[in-house]
Amino acid sequence: MPNHRSRSFALCMVSAASLVAACGVALALPSDEVGVGSGSAQQPVVVELFQSQGCSSCPPANAYLNAIADRPDVLALSFAVTYWDRLGWKDTFGSPRFTARQQDYAAAGRGQVATPEIIVNGSHAVVGADKPAFDAAIAKAGAPRGGPAIMVDGTSVRIGAGAAGKAATVWLVRYDPKSRDVPIRAGENGGRTLPHRDIVRELAKLGDWSGSSTSFPLPPARERGLSTAILVQRGAGGPIIAARKL
Repeated sequence: MPNHRSRSFALCMVSAASLVAACGVALALPSDEVGVGSGSAQQPVVVELFQSQGCSSCPPANAYLNAIADRPDVLALSFAVTYWDRLGWKDTFGSPRFTARQQDYAAAGRGQVATPEIIVNGSHAVVGADKPAFDAAIAKAGAPRGGPAIMVDGTSVRIGAGAAGKAATVWLVRYDPKSRDVPIRAGENGGRTLPHRDIVRELAKLGDWSGSSTSFPLPPARERGLSTAILVQRGAGGPIIAARKL
């Protein structure tokens, strides 16, 4: 673990290790087809931040993600993990599903289970509080490559045909694009109010893709006002090969 990480990271790793053991309505869009790399807004760089309201090292990383949330060429996603919940403050957006996603990345060799961490395109892990590394990873990544076209018509999503290979998972992600200011009343950030953007509220597996054109219905959102994205990812913790904001 880098020397510049604070005591927060050490506590995080201890808590994470113990948990490893235990372990809006979709936008109505006209039918269209978008190929890989055909446009930055249609094939964005996927930036996943794993953070917690209880982590004193996380506010700078949150600010960095907030600053890029409106970029059309980036899909910024903030995942609130749960392994900080035992240390004084329970994250208001946390989900074990998000913790499991970070653990999958760690098992696949994408860094450690610690906060704050960003994963770019499912392939590159960076300390989220290191702004030069944060910016460089996004600038270097480019759009996800090697995946199929993602087509939408408002009620379903179709994953186009492509080269056969390791089966990929098709993920539905719903996130809150609004800025949410959350007062923190305990823990390492007690007394602060933390702004959040693009907080993930739903992460659901739609199915698998193995090269043939496949369609999936889009389930209704559990909350109003959420934005929707589709990810195509090679296995648990694998690279993201296609992405689209709906």
